[in-house]
Amino acid sequence: MNDVTHNAARQSLTGVRRWVIKVGSALLTNDGLGLDPQVMTTLTRQLASLHALGHEVVLVSSGAIAAGLVRLNLAERPREVHLSQAAAAVGQSALVRAYEDCLGPHGVITAQILLSHADVRARDRYLNARSTLNTLLGMGVLPIINENDTVVTDEIRLGDNDTLAALVANLVDAEALLILTDQDGLMDRDPRQDQDAKLIASADVHDPDLDAIAGEGSALGRGGMATKLSAARLAARSGTSTIIANGRLPEVISKVVGGESVGTFLHTNRQPLSARKQWLASLLHAQGQLVLDEGAATVVSDHGRSLLPIGITAVTGSFQRGDLVSCVDATGKERARGLVNYASDEAAALIGKSSTDIEAILGYRGEEEMIHRDNLVGG
Repeated sequence: MNDVTHNAARQSLTGVRRWVIKVGSALLTNDGLGLDPQVMTTLTRQLASLHALGHEVVLVSSGAIAAGLVRLNLAERPREVHLSQAAAAVGQSALVRAYEDCLGPHGVITAQILLSHADVRARDRYLNARSTLNTLLGMGVLPIINENDTVVTDEIRLGDNDTLAALVANLVDAEALLILTDQDGLMDRDPRQDQDAKLIASADVHDPDLDAIAGEGSALGRGGMATKLSAARLAARSGTSTIIANGRLPEVISKVVGGESVGTFLHTNRQPLSARKQWLASLLHAQGQLVLDEGAATVVSDHGRSLLPIGITAVTGSFQRGDLVSCVDATGKERARGLVNYASDEAAALIGKSSTDIEAILGYRGEEEMIHRDNLVGG
């Protein structure tokens, strides 16, 4: 993207009405000493200004566990799940109260929403969450969202709040996602190892060269640049642009919303997915894998066609009809995912077979497709 195109794209952000803004724990906390009052004050003043200008804002905020550690006099994040969940329970109330105390004087009404993977896995709960968020935004409320760390386990965790923010952007059809962190943005090299590393001002979010650059996370947060890139790609499924910027930069929110060249701007030229396929994309935990030959991998990932049994070379995992499965190529790269029409034992029996042979093999006439295109989303 040349300078003219980049500036024009940045200027388009001035017209964005609905924002999702994610704030990381490394930014909110004072070197592990709890919530940083100065950062909270500065951040909420900017949020209030954005709100006052008529923008709709959803805030996805980390920091509950970090805040809880201080209140429970724990020196470091515990490895035991029950202690982490206890810290989250104690810290979440402190986090939300801090936001309310800061935003209340500006006349901003807040709402707390805790989400888990179960809330996006079930179609009815996904639609309910979407409806609730849209209703709150329509009433001028600023929702504050966090993952429900008190009850989730690693097996059902959304993963990190970068991913959660992207899913929320899909939920509410946000035009832009702003991820505020303690870094300037995505760098072309690891700045911790190379002092000549330069900021990537803008890039196509699907550029494969970005994968080699993304780094690991900080001690307080689970999400590094790799998760932020993954989140930006997930957000792009609903046509959402993503900006990764340093939350410690003075007036960073105002600068980004005003179209200034701050942080890394990740854009997409792909058409937004339908609401159903956005929901499919939000289902993060696949129950198994279908390995595809190159022809089938290309058909499902690039052309959005249904997956037929003849294009499958192997089946792994244990799953039932209607479960989410990952479709990978011979190298193991995910090319698509979707809701499968057959259980794993039946799918294994159909490997490489023509759809016309399904009845003879299984003893009943099932679906022609292993995964129908309506239940399939490209990787």
